[in-house]
Amino acid sequence: MQHARVSSPEIALFDYDTKQVALLAAKQSYQNADVFPHIVLDDFLDGELLRDAVTEFPALSGRDWIHYQHFNENKGGLNKRAAIPPKLLAVIDELNSPEFVSWLSELTGISELVPDPDLEGGGLHQIKTGGFLNIHADFTVHPHRRMWRRRVNVLVYLNEGWREEYGGHLELWTKDMKRYFKQVLPVFNRCVIFNTDRDSYHGHPKPLTCPEDTTRKSIALYYFTEEKETPVKITTNYRARPDDGLKAVFIYLDKKILSLYNWLKGVLGINDDFVSRFLNFLAKLRGK
Repeated sequence: MQHARVSSPEIALFDYDTKQVALLAAKQSYQNADVFPHIVLDDFLDGELLRDAVTEFPALSGRDWIHYQHFNENKGGLNKRAAIPPKLLAVIDELNSPEFVSWLSELTGISELVPDPDLEGGGLHQIKTGGFLNIHADFTVHPHRRMWRRRVNVLVYLNEGWREEYGGHLELWTKDMKRYFKQVLPVFNRCVIFNTDRDSYHGHPKPLTCPEDTTRKSIALYYFTEEKETPVKITTNYRARPDDGLKAVFIYLDKKILSLYNWLKGVLGINDDFVSRFLNFLAKLRGK
């Protein structure tokens, strides 16, 4: 597959030379991080090129957005390549390129990583005020490639001028779900990379309080390894926080419903876009 590039001979979107020099320290920080392997990197991509790409970020009202709206999350996702504007798609393709994936393998210590051409669950994410994503560990196997085990998440935030009071912090939680050990403000050109394990709990459970005309924007990309034996399949595992109280019951019930839905996705070969369009159709009927 030929990858589009937003880089020019003079300006590289991802500065491999500079990042390679810093790689030894970065990989030690990543692989020896507390609780689970992770790292937060600022000024991740060339700011000028990324800023230019963000000007194309499509409005959440567009017809191609998948609306993930249930008890455990309220956000939008856009993973249809044909609907992602060219400059943003070029950023995604750079981060899915063999060069970047090789760098990512070195950083994480996980060899033979492969990017997801389907952008399943990834691509562009956008959340408006009031939106949230409860704490969870991600699904472990690609829905349509049963030998692909999910290994690494790369999140790039695109929010220039984002304020602390808007919320939307990515929270990383301990494996026993007793406390968060890190909060990450989703500011422009900040990248969070972490291993996708059964107990790498993360999310932003507090509803956003940003202005109505502002949204939390990001690129989310997931990387896999192709296993020789069928990996254990676990769907997204939402978890209650210690002070969630009765809310914990609904988090659990919603998780079970989503588990059934993901099983049906694999059996019927459907995707989130199909279901989102069906739910939007029903919503329009109810509104008539």
